Amino acid sequence: MTAVAGAGGEIAGVAAAAVATPSSVAEVSDVVRGAAADGLALVVRGGGTRQDWALPPQRLDLILETCGLTGLVEHAAGDLVAVVRAGTPLRQVQEALRPAGQQLALDEPLPGATVGGTVAVNASGPRRMLYGTVRDLLIGVTVVRADGVVAKAGGKVVKNVAGYDLGKLVAGSYGTLGVITECAFRLHPLPAARRFVSVPVEGPDEAGRALSAVLGAQVVPSALEVDTAPMTVTALVEGVPAGVAQRAADLAKLLGDEATADEAPPPGWGRYPWAPGDVGIKLTSALSRVSYLLTAAGVTAQLHDVPLHVRGSAGTGVLYAGLPGGTDPGIVAGVVSDLRAATRAGAGHCVVLTAPPAVRSRVDVWGHVDGLDLMRRVKEQFDPDGTLAPGRFVGGI
Repeated sequence: MTAVAGAGGEIAGVAAAAVATPSSVAEVSDVVRGAAADGLALVVRGGGTRQDWALPPQRLDLILETCGLTGLVEHAAGDLVAVVRAGTPLRQVQEALRPAGQQLALDEPLPGATVGGTVAVNASGPRRMLYGTVRDLLIGVTVVRADGVVAKAGGKVVKNVAGYDLGKLVAGSYGTLGVITECAFRLHPLPAARRFVSVPVEGPDEAGRALSAVLGAQVVPSALEVDTAPMTVTALVEGVPAGVAQRAADLAKLLGDEATADEAPPPGWGRYPWAPGDVGIKLTSALSRVSYLLTAAGVTAQLHDVPLHVRGSAGTGVLYAGLPGGTDPGIVAGVVSDLRAATRAGAGHCVVLTAPPAVRSRVDVWGHVDGLDLMRRVKEQFDPDGTLAPGRFVGGI
């Protein structure tokens, strides 16, 4: 392992004094224990694809890079389980599993994303509709606590005994509760065929009707996406070739004469609707309110005269919206306020995932979060001295 003082590096614009690159769980433990003893604030960096998400750390002394923690620890193909080191890029995991005809059913919205980073922010793509989210696929985890102690939870079988699920707790915690070093996942067979069935729609109401038609049909899509630029609904079906061909034909007939089926995904499939430096927003709602949320987004864009691009999983009620990074921060604040009102009406939430510093200083990126007091108490138990990613998460956790 190397720990280089003055090596540079920053997280969300905050510079670090040193960078450590441990190559084993034991070395990670040593780094974290040393940081705790010296009162140093530590942030983990994997592929660096989401380091501008959430809030900048309130203080930062040391970056712990996971680039030395890569590869499969174990692949039990017969049990459909794999144990993977946290610094492993998702694409590398898929390549390692492909010869066995298996996959980790997680999409890669940002190329280069690692396993640990994906779990830390609980990022799931279009196929969450069929396969579930990170929390659903994660069956075991190894975490280094803020005091350097190595903790393990879950196991290497899909069904575990009841108990405290540490994996579900650290998934989506943005590295504020522990350093994820290894993850055990349930796997799925690699489908032999797939088809993307797309249809252009005139607006949110027509999109809503198309979504309802697909959800009401017996075609079992792996994903059901909507994109507002241009307004399109796309369903993905996967499986054996004959079955996929039949289901794709049924979908095309259901969606009308303008529907097309293709083996290749449509432009932007599984990608966030923003570029680096832009404003990226996550919107959630009840499934029955997706059409309403699309309408509200369109009205908001017109009201504030901004190019608000929305794309996401209409089949699960998780959408993403993007604004150009040069948008006036005051206008962004107005857009976010309107979108929050719309998501609240749809029993959901609106979170600003990434934004330029001028916007972050003007907008409450997290908004109201239920259970914040409980989350603070959990943080105090896991990291009482605020060693890990201080201030990055909800409420300055």
